[in-house]
Amino acid sequence: MARPIKKLSAVKVRQEKAPGYYSDGGGLYLQISPSASKSWIFRYSPAGVLTETGKRKQREVGLGSYLNVTLEAAREKAEGMRRLIGGGGDPMAMKQKERARIAAKMTFTQCATAYIEAQTPGWKNAKHAEQWTNTLTTYAAPVIGAKDVALVDTTDVRQILEPIWTTKNETASRVRGRIEKVLAWAATRGLRSSENPARWKGHLDTLLAKPSAVQGDEHHASIPYAEIAGFIESLRAMDGVAAKALEFCVYTAARTNEIIGAQWAEIDLEAKLWTVPAERMKMKKEHRVPLSGRAVAILKAMEKVRQDDFVFPGLKKDNGLSNMSLLAVLKRMERADLTVHGFRSTFRTWAAETTNFPRELAEKALAHAVRSEVEAAYQRGDLLAKRGKMMDAWASYCAKHSA
Repeated sequence: MARPIKKLSAVKVRQEKAPGYYSDGGGLYLQISPSASKSWIFRYSPAGVLTETGKRKQREVGLGSYLNVTLEAAREKAEGMRRLIGGGGDPMAMKQKERARIAAKMTFTQCATAYIEAQTPGWKNAKHAEQWTNTLTTYAAPVIGAKDVALVDTTDVRQILEPIWTTKNETASRVRGRIEKVLAWAATRGLRSSENPARWKGHLDTLLAKPSAVQGDEHHASIPYAEIAGFIESLRAMDGVAAKALEFCVYTAARTNEIIGAQWAEIDLEAKLWTVPAERMKMKKEHRVPLSGRAVAILKAMEKVRQDDFVFPGLKKDNGLSNMSLLAVLKRMERADLTVHGFRSTFRTWAAETTNFPRELAEKALAHAVRSEVEAAYQRGDLLAKRGKMMDAWASYCAKHSA
């Protein structure tokens, strides 16, 4: 014979004041404490758990305060408990597991920080950690930074990537890959159990265009070469190490990471030569940069205030500038329309449209890979002497209106 349920009434629950347990049936009880506070309790005996005397052990699971949980709501919760038990589950174990998950939960930003800290010792380039932090802070954090990592889903990832997928695809692709790795780390830590919403194959590739189809549309904002002299004049009026680094970047047509990582051991002022080691080059090949007179002058000015091994020291000892420092100079100059990388495009366009220097010289200056195997066979040298003349001409053009 089934035990009766729904034995209590709303009036009984509201008016009863004597301490004790009042059964509603089916394991649901109203508990009234000596202080007259009321709460709901579900009692059950888990299968296979016995007391020392051999009787089935009884457990209690709290269902909430009477002030917050009505009689009907308590009955619904109790019914859920009974279904769980009927399916072989244990309400107490389930609740403990949920408490542990809540106690151990981490936000996406917390997971990203932990992942970066764990990976940093294995990264060859010390700037990788800063790059990871900057991209995830800029693009991912506004959407999912404070969100429980277990709850990050495809909608979140789409919200992050879609605004920049076609306009900044190279950046967007990096962001996607980094989110995927952070979520995979969270999964291995037991912080999430669903599939990775940032994975590409068989998932996001059905929602977003192929990177190869849109990367050709991405351009780094650059200044027209006819305006570079005026820009340099304004730049030279700026104070600070970052301003000097940006000017040096323009004269050498180098990448940001090459500039901020430059060390004095790489510089030969007498030979007017800067040798960037392979590990800091995109193509992983040593790159020699001939230095113009103005580039050498910048280095001599930095040598007078030398602090450590870095040519352009950062705020922390034995650290170069951050990879956002040069961009910050552009913002201070109210030139947010430009990018640091764009000055390489300005140089390349100037060389092609205003000079007779061969195309391969400009490509060598930019440390681009040689596209033709035939060309590579005949151009095994780095054309340093000829490139020196080109960089002198570029410096003269940049300074034609400058003091």
